[in-house]
Amino acid sequence: MDIYIWVGIVIFLALAFDFINGFHDTANAIATSVSTRALSPRMAIILASVMNFVGAIMFTGVAKTIGGKIANPATLDHGVQVVVATLIGAIAWNLITWWFGIPSSSSHALIGALTGAVVSSAGFDAINAKGFIDILKALILSPLIAFTGGFIVMWILKQIFAKANPHSMNKGFRTGQILTAAFQSFTHGTNDAQKAMGIITFALVTAEIQDTTDYIPLWVKISAATAMALGTSIGGWKIIKTMGTKIFKIEPINGFAADITSATVILTATMTHLPVSTTHVITSAILGVGSAKRFSAVKWGLAGRIIISWIITIPISMILAALIYQLIALFI
Repeated sequence: MDIYIWVGIVIFLALAFDFINGFHDTANAIATSVSTRALSPRMAIILASVMNFVGAIMFTGVAKTIGGKIANPATLDHGVQVVVATLIGAIAWNLITWWFGIPSSSSHALIGALTGAVVSSAGFDAINAKGFIDILKALILSPLIAFTGGFIVMWILKQIFAKANPHSMNKGFRTGQILTAAFQSFTHGTNDAQKAMGIITFALVTAEIQDTTDYIPLWVKISAATAMALGTSIGGWKIIKTMGTKIFKIEPINGFAADITSATVILTATMTHLPVSTTHVITSAILGVGSAKRFSAVKWGLAGRIIISWIITIPISMILAALIYQLIALFI
């Protein structure tokens, strides 16, 4: 098959991944604001779609990390096919977890799948160990930071508003949640949409259409941002229900604390060019806020099942992509 056809398949799958990522991760940005009625579902999705798009076109650091830090695309003999296997594996896992309403990580799925496909194609030596470990550290540490940050922010807010009138306080924080939902959607775009940009650039370099992963073409940025925004407009209602109601009963002050904490963690990661899981960060912030409110208020059984899905996503995605690459290799 002609290399340009393979690249076309990569672009289609990468944009499909971004679209699915959009509706899979819509809950990340709007679950708390919808559950507290700060925003109607329709307005929340419109806001999230617009801000996801704006955030996606403003940064490229994470895209460059995905495009070149896990493996060097210029050295892979069948790099485009590696990317095809990566995207099929990641999309499959995203759809499985979406169907069951599990807020798993699109980022973990993509990074695990890329690693598995590269190993299946060229062996473990093709993996840039330092780059992979740096990404893994960010993926592991960011939820811990978000949990701690959510606990601290909520504790501070509790002290400040301990004697406030509940009705007035809720009204004020509902208004504040409109701003934090916009901020959260923006940061989601700055990090998550970058991943599809990076994977397309990876394919362009390995196909010798482009020389380096240090440059992200404008058409790639706009395409990925648009796919993410369109996916966001569809909405992921099963996951919104899990994030917004099943972990613990969220009030406006809790939603505000969780949103501002997680958005700050995500934006910090974007500024340092590190991909993080927006799902993990936001869920962890909600857990931290719930713990500060009342430890027993958190449904830890559900939280435990979510954490298990986090742990298994990378290895399952690696195996899926590795097997898919071997199937594709039969036709190369």
